[in-house]
Amino acid sequence: MATPAQWIEGARPRTLPAAISPVLVGTGAAAYLDGFVWWKALLALGVALALQIGVNYANDYSDGIRGTDENRVGPLRLVGSKVATPRSVKTAAFTCLGIGAALGIVLCATTTWWLLVAGAASLLGAWFYTGGKKPYGYRALGEVSVFLFFGLVAVLGTTYAQAETLHWTAVAGAVSVGSIACALLVANNLRDIPTDTETGKRTLAVVLGAALSRRFYAALIALAFVLAAVSAIATPWTLLAFIALPLAIKSTRIILSNAVGPALIPVLKFTGLTELLYAIGLGIGLALGG
Repeated sequence: MATPAQWIEGARPRTLPAAISPVLVGTGAAAYLDGFVWWKALLALGVALALQIGVNYANDYSDGIRGTDENRVGPLRLVGSKVATPRSVKTAAFTCLGIGAALGIVLCATTTWWLLVAGAASLLGAWFYTGGKKPYGYRALGEVSVFLFFGLVAVLGTTYAQAETLHWTAVAGAVSVGSIACALLVANNLRDIPTDTETGKRTLAVVLGAALSRRFYAALIALAFVLAAVSAIATPWTLLAFIALPLAIKSTRIILSNAVGPALIPVLKFTGLTELLYAIGLGIGLALGG
C-alpha cells in the first residue's frame, strides 16, 4: 500500500505549475479588461489543479498496466513500481477528474453553459491521453493536447469566465503559456525516448528524434518571451514576464548540451518554475496595465 508521501509524489507536484500558470495569466487578462472576479478565479484554479492531478494519476494507471513505466527514469510511478494497485490509482484519477468536473459545472452555471463543451473536451482529453485502446499520447499528439487544454482552453476559459469577453492579449498569453507547457512535455518525453521506443510509445520526441526535440524545446521557450514582448504594445507591464528568463536560459542550456537520462530531470523542475514565474509576471503585468 502506497504511503501518503508516495501518493503525493505520484501526483507529480512538479507538473502543477502547468495548471496554475494559465489561471494566473487568464485572471490577469480579465483584470486588464476590468473583469476580475476573485471567486471565479479560485474556481478556475480548483478546476485546473483537479484536472492536472487527475490526468497525472490517469497516466500513471494507463502507462502502468501497459508496462510502459516499468523501467522509467524520473518521478515515482505508483502502478509501474507496484506500490499501489491499478484499481486504487484509477479510482484516484476518477475522483480528481470528478472534482474538477463538479467545480467546472459551478463555474459554467455562473457564466455560460457553452463552457461545458470545453470542460467535457478537457475531461475526455485527460483520460484518453494514455487511456483507452488508442491513446493519442502514443501517437505524437501529446504536445497538441497540452497546448490546447493547458494553453488556449485554460487561459481563455479563465478570462471569459470572469470578464465575459476576450482580448488579443489573452490570446497571446494563452499561446505563450501553452508553449511553455509544451516545452515541459517535450523535455519529459526527450528523457524517455529510450524506454518509450522499447515499449512502442510513439511520442513526438520519438518521432522527431533527440536533436530536433532539443531545438523544438528552445523554440517553444523563445516563442513565449517573444509574445510577452509583443504584448508590451498593449501595456509595457507585460515585460515583467522576463523575470523568468534566467531560469529559461538555464533549462535551455541543459537541453541543448545533449544531456540525457537523469541529467534531464532538473530541466522539468526549471521549466515548471519558468512557466510559473512567467505567468506571475505576465498576469501581474496585464492586471497593472488594465
